[in-house]
Amino acid sequence: MARLMDIFLEMTAEAIWSILEFAFYPLLILLSVVIILAGCGCSVGIRQLYVKVLLIVFEWGREKIREKEERRESNEVEPEPVANGVHVIEREIELNSKGTIVRKKLERLESITQTSEFQLHDALDFFKCGIESIIEDEVTQRFSAAELASWNLLTRTNTYHQFISYRLTTLWFIGFFLRYFILFPFRLILIAFAIISLITGNTILGYLKAGVVKRWLTYRLHVTCMRLGSRAFSAVIRFHDKENKAKGGGICVANHTSPIDIIILGCDNMYAMVGQQQGGLFGAIQKGFSRAESHIWFQRSEVKDREAVARRLKEHVSDINKLPILIFPEGTCINNTSIMMFKKGSFEVGSTIYPVAIKYDSRFADPFWNSSQENFAKHLINILSSWAIVVDVWYLPPQTQREGESSVQFANRVKSYIAERGGLVDLNWDGGLKRAKPKPQMMQKQQEDFSRRLKTD
Repeated sequence: MARLMDIFLEMTAEAIWSILEFAFYPLLILLSVVIILAGCGCSVGIRQLYVKVLLIVFEWGREKIREKEERRESNEVEPEPVANGVHVIEREIELNSKGTIVRKKLERLESITQTSEFQLHDALDFFKCGIESIIEDEVTQRFSAAELASWNLLTRTNTYHQFISYRLTTLWFIGFFLRYFILFPFRLILIAFAIISLITGNTILGYLKAGVVKRWLTYRLHVTCMRLGSRAFSAVIRFHDKENKAKGGGICVANHTSPIDIIILGCDNMYAMVGQQQGGLFGAIQKGFSRAESHIWFQRSEVKDREAVARRLKEHVSDINKLPILIFPEGTCINNTSIMMFKKGSFEVGSTIYPVAIKYDSRFADPFWNSSQENFAKHLINILSSWAIVVDVWYLPPQTQREGESSVQFANRVKSYIAERGGLVDLNWDGGLKRAKPKPQMMQKQQEDFSRRLKTD
């Protein structure tokens, strides 16, 4: 029996080796072509054609699901979808981030000064808002993947999966085989090559003397590696209004969905980056970035780090020969359905701000990184095993702080521009609520608002 097992293992190993030997040269040729195209910034249109075919398949699947639903006898009325596809309750009133009651039917802020003694029903609006927030609030749902209106043949994007037809199930199995056994291995090799090339290249360039040659080589290395990384996602990126692209001495601010935002933006420009110091694979990539160019990584919990960041930002933007700085002022990843409060730090520097709106097409992949539930390596695997990344990037006109405008007002104005152009819901809540509990000041603000409503003449 042991002899038979040894023979079987030997035959299996020989078969695997034969397959690898057969696929090695075609894979090497394909990888070389992709690298050359990435370096030149060219495309032969294969990814665009691939996305068009996917849209046809998704539409066919949607029609099959619709036909199945139409055959069901049901009197249920579908609720209107909300921004992230999750709708649990219908609100007549809500409590905004300033602790103020908003009545939707009246479409105005509630500001009643009562002239009678306190009655129990005076507090019912707050009770109702509290219960509704427990059931479904507009903040925490931005930290979970958006549910799609129709299935895109990815199991992890279909919360309510059910059998529809044998043809649709067969199509899912074909897609599963294509993504995990054909696309994923090649994509993994490509992204690994891009990361290793970036780290190795930056290490070598770090020994060169600063000057025009080093700057040009660093730019070509970064842009080429970013384009290789985007091809590992089968990314189709549409850049709009390139004349507004960030220039040296400026600060580029964008909404944040995933670390791959850096790869997407890096395909068209090179930036000096500012962000939270990470560990693991992401941390290794950060160190690779820093070997040839000046990037700013910090620990958000350290007060001294924040002061040092503000000082280095001002020093950096004062030199127009340096790279534009890329900052994600939300400070955390949001699920690309909304945009949350911008931290004011980058708007206090006094530099020109170059806003950028990034909007992903969630039909092809879920780009959101829920860093509180998965590490970067797992997130990267999810992206590599998805269909594709299809994204629109809008460069908005540069903005400067107006006379008499505070840094908070400036940040909110830029945020509203990005939200409007990217089709995102503009929220004033702090993205830090993703990990931290609400600050006592927020609860105190609501208590003060409630007490003002109860004042008697």
